[in-house]
Amino acid sequence: MQLRYSFRLYPNGPQCSALARAFGCARVVYNDALRARETARAEGLPFPKTGALSRALITEAKLTPERAWLGEVSAVVLQQSLRDLDTAYRNFFDGLKGRRPRMGAPRLKSRRDSRHAVRFTANARWRITPGGDLSLPKIGDVRVKWSRSLPSVPSSVTVVKDAAGRYFASFVVDTDPAAALLPETVGAVGIDLGLTHFAILSDGTKIDSPKFLRRAEKNLKRAQRSLSRKAKGSKNRDKARIKVARQHASVADARREFHHQLSTKLIRENQAVAVEGLAVRGLARTRIAKSVHDAGWSAFVTMLEYKAARMGRTFLRIGRFEPTSQVCSQCGVKDGPKPLHVREWTCGACGAVLDRDVNAAVNVAKAAGLAVSACGARVRPGLVPAQRDEAGTRRDGPITVVGIPGL
Repeated sequence: MQLRYSFRLYPNGPQCSALARAFGCARVVYNDALRARETARAEGLPFPKTGALSRALITEAKLTPERAWLGEVSAVVLQQSLRDLDTAYRNFFDGLKGRRPRMGAPRLKSRRDSRHAVRFTANARWRITPGGDLSLPKIGDVRVKWSRSLPSVPSSVTVVKDAAGRYFASFVVDTDPAAALLPETVGAVGIDLGLTHFAILSDGTKIDSPKFLRRAEKNLKRAQRSLSRKAKGSKNRDKARIKVARQHASVADARREFHHQLSTKLIRENQAVAVEGLAVRGLARTRIAKSVHDAGWSAFVTMLEYKAARMGRTFLRIGRFEPTSQVCSQCGVKDGPKPLHVREWTCGACGAVLDRDVNAAVNVAKAAGLAVSACGARVRPGLVPAQRDEAGTRRDGPITVVGIPGL
């Protein structure tokens, strides 16, 4: 199994300039190859192969005065740029054939793009120095902030610069699938995702929505107002743009960390996890679009799915048209749709008093064929308070995030 490990890079001034040249050269080769293929298509000529494009746009182009500066960067970076274009075309055609979700045709890259990346394979002879630096050809030894050790020797590394001006090294490593398997357990849980509470579990546990974007709106508003007042094309505008990007990056990082901690906790504690499919694209066009974006349901469900596959757990996804909020989890009678402001309702068949969200979570688990128990949580339970020690300090474990308001 191949995994990606990402670490923060801290290049110095000359190294930043060298990376900027690498980003620019890779972008130029990518755009030249895209133009060549689109021109051939418009003229009815055969589709240019990667080998022919490599000779014309890299090997022969270096000999011309207009493209002589391509020799200032590693040739492997330029070759990988052509392979990235091949992957973009393949994904586009697979989408047309129904093999994957549809996506747009490859388009030209711009120096104003928010993300830039170059890839170094083993042919580039990059290495990790004994001192822990990342040695890249024609760039130098770049300082790396190692947050954990790599499980094996990486096969490639991708250097990424994001919109906030941060640099990252993304390593591709081969791992042993059996090493991540967890001992079997008997737990099973159904999850109902929402906005007031991020997740409601079938055992009655409710996890508050952190609302990272909502909490950062004040600082974002101030930074965006400052950006709008700067003259276009000025250096001050670039500085203001980076400040806005850093605010957004901070929100995204906090949201991702919350998703990782919660998904890891749920996968470790349960043998089977069931979740209801959501029409996120449809909700993104409604008045609650910002709240849906802030919750990040799709990213969380994706984490649950790949972690379950890696750790030997069962992940189940039921259709979004299942009437989980209308069916009584006690007797199974469909009581009809309920307005969103109705958070508790009484079943007309058996008289059970049901919490809307907990009832939906239990039905999600049952629809997936999981034998779960509501643990007496038919009536809406209270939030689980954060534990505190004798000194009044909150004690949160490394992945304990359930019931902590405002996390």
